[in-house]
Amino acid sequence: MLGAVAFAQNPPTFKTLAVSNFQWTIPPDLIVINAPTRTTVRVQGLADAIQTVTSDRLQATFDLTKVKPGQAVTVNLVVTSPVSNVKVENSPIPFKLNIDHRANVPLTVQVRPPRAAPGWVVTKAEARCPTSPCVVRFDGPASWETDTSGKPNMNAYVELTAPVAGDKFVVGNLPPSLEQAGTPLDPSSFSKTVPVSGLDTPGVEVQVEAKTATTSKQVVLVDSTPSHGAPSGYRVTAITIDPIAIVITGRADLLVTITTLSLPAVDLSGHTSNFTFTLTIPYPAGVSGSAKTARVTYSISANPNVQASPTPTP
Repeated sequence: MLGAVAFAQNPPTFKTLAVSNFQWTIPPDLIVINAPTRTTVRVQGLADAIQTVTSDRLQATFDLTKVKPGQAVTVNLVVTSPVSNVKVENSPIPFKLNIDHRANVPLTVQVRPPRAAPGWVVTKAEARCPTSPCVVRFDGPASWETDTSGKPNMNAYVELTAPVAGDKFVVGNLPPSLEQAGTPLDPSSFSKTVPVSGLDTPGVEVQVEAKTATTSKQVVLVDSTPSHGAPSGYRVTAITIDPIAIVITGRADLLVTITTLSLPAVDLSGHTSNFTFTLTIPYPAGVSGSAKTARVTYSISANPNVQASPTPTP
């Protein structure tokens, strides 16, 4: 009777637990891709014992010591309870695993051609870790590192986001990116393998050298306001510039703001008829042009609304 009472007070029962703390026994030459991280089990035992069993106390182990690589290899997850009189009902649990050979390959980090700011040309861009060429090693699935014929198809590279505008500068601790046959690899996929895949060097240094570019562009010549206008009673009716446009050459950062060139001001106070000036074209420092001089012709005629002044005598 006492036993029946005790049994009634402590009856057999069960509960369902989610298990995620998997342990792996795996040879060093194998790796699991998209490894499972969670499963559900049912445990049973006496009520007072089963209350002490929690998810983190269960032991869940994959043993891959006798398996071979493949796309859907059946491997059992063995789940056990540390409490002797509590049993895991549905253990072992079969899983289909993607098992690959594990490889460790060297990759030379390339610097993608940086964008140059207007007026600059990139002459050199190299990755260093700490020396150049920068070689990092990727540890992960062999199928990620080679194509179907076994040829390497993984590349490592870094990119600069800001445009280059300076003679020389260094950018440190840039994380290398990986691509497979030109397709970027998602870094989040690395943590889904067992063991975790990744590079042995998380960040590299990039050194960039640039110079100002020499270029050419066409600009328009414009006249300046005369230092002295035509005599009283006369007016300028037209202005002709020959050539009207020229090609200038120089550093791109200098030329980017130049759209016109103003010719020197002239004195019209002694002219009552058409007159042509030959003017030297003023170029900014570091800029040259397709012509040294320009001819500016002012058409001058009497103003019918104003009494003309006497024509100046020499």
